[in-house]
Amino acid sequence: MTGIGEQSIAEQARSLLEPILARDGFELVEVEWLRLAGRWTLRVFIDKPGGVVIDDCQSVSRTIEPILDVEDFIEPAYDLEVSSPGLDRPLRKPQDFDRYAGQRAHVKSYGPVAGTAPGSPGRKHWTGVLKGFRDGAVEIDVDGVLHRVPHDQIAKAHLEYDAEADLRRKD
Repeated sequence: MTGIGEQSIAEQARSLLEPILARDGFELVEVEWLRLAGRWTLRVFIDKPGGVVIDDCQSVSRTIEPILDVEDFIEPAYDLEVSSPGLDRPLRKPQDFDRYAGQRAHVKSYGPVAGTAPGSPGRKHWTGVLKGFRDGAVEIDVDGVLHRVPHDQIAKAHLEYDAEADLRRKD
């Protein structure tokens, strides 16, 4: 596969598609390159103010498919999937952590992060309420204890659907 330096297919797709989607009013949330049931799949997650509907996914698919074909950096045959990020929206950029402050999230680091809270041992997983992004770190409240996880140490982070909170809002 030819490519831009050593970038993965997902990174190349992100670099190519992000400005195109932004021009059309969409945020490129995540790009995944994976093998499902023996077939390669390029999965593109999009969002926009007010949320994404099926027509948005179809429109974006029609827009990006010919661009990917012309750029031709993906060698094997693949399926293209475009969808909304869903209830467990991935969090990547510092702005994501600020935008979703107050919501429940799960953060996983590449390795144990020591001293994320006074006196706490190193850990790799945090599930709690996002407090935002400050001084290069994500702040997350886990059971009343504020933890700071350096952004460059985060392997994955995503929102977690809080059914109890959703029920409370409906009452």
